Amino acid sequence: MIELGSLARWTEDERMDAVRRFAELVSQPDPPLDRAALALAAGADPKLDIERWLAELDQLAVRITDLEGLLHRLFVQERFTGNTRNYHDPRNSLLPHVLTRRLGIPITLAVVCMEVGRRAGVPIEGVGMPGHFLVRLAGSDVLLDVFDGGAELSLAACESRFRALGGTGPFGPHLLEATTTRAILVRMLENLRAVFRTLRRPAGIEWVVRMRVNLPGAGLAEQMELAQALGSQAKWLEGARILEAQVPEVQPEMAQRLVIAARSLRANLN
Repeated sequence: MIELGSLARWTEDERMDAVRRFAELVSQPDPPLDRAALALAAGADPKLDIERWLAELDQLAVRITDLEGLLHRLFVQERFTGNTRNYHDPRNSLLPHVLTRRLGIPITLAVVCMEVGRRAGVPIEGVGMPGHFLVRLAGSDVLLDVFDGGAELSLAACESRFRALGGTGPFGPHLLEATTTRAILVRMLENLRAVFRTLRRPAGIEWVVRMRVNLPGAGLAEQMELAQALGSQAKWLEGARILEAQVPEVQPEMAQRLVIAARSLRANLN
C-alpha cells in the first residue's frame, strides 16, 4: 500500500485498469460493499492486494457474537476512531489505510463496522444522514455514531448533530433511512473528490471522477471536471474530446461554452 503522494509511480494503464475493475464490479446487480470499497481504494494503489484486506476484515470478526461484542472489538480492543486531528486526510476515505491506521471518517468507519458485523452475523446498515454518516443495527431503532466510538444516539441527538453541521429544514426518520451500497460509494468518492480539489491533485481527481461516472447521479459537471483534470496533466486532447462528446447532449448556450473550453485545451497542442 502506497502513500497518496506517490500516485505518479503508477502508469496510465495501471490506473485505468483499476477504474475498469471498479466499473465492472459496480455494474453488478448487488455489488459487495467490501470488495467495492477496496476496488475504489485501488484507484490510489492499482496493485492493491484486495484479498489481504478481506482477510483483515475476516480476522476482526472472529468470536464476535452480538452488537456489544462488535463495538467492543472495534472501538475498545482495536481502537478504531475518528480522525479529528486531520479529518480531510485522503487516507481517511481509503479502506486499506483505515484498517492500517485505525483512523477514518464516519463513512469509512461505518464500512468497517458493517462488514465486520456482516461476517459476525450482526447485521449493520448504513444510515446516510446529511452531513454525518451513521449506522444502525438492522431491524431496530439503535443508531450508532462510529466516529464517536460507536456511541448510541437518540433521535434528538441525531438532530443535534444535524443542526450543528448546518442542517436546516424538518428533521425526522426520512433523513435516517438505510443507504444502498452504491450511495455509500458515491459519498466516499465525493469526499475524496473534495479533498483532492483542496489539495490540487489533478491525478487524484481524474481517477475519482472516472469512477464516479459509473454510479448514479453523475452528469455534465463530472465530465467537465474530468476534462479540467486531464488538461492540468497536459492530456489536452483527451480532455477536449470529453468536452466535445457532451455538445450534442446539452442546450445551445452550454454547447457553446463546451466548444470554447475544448478549443482552449486543443490550443495547447500548437
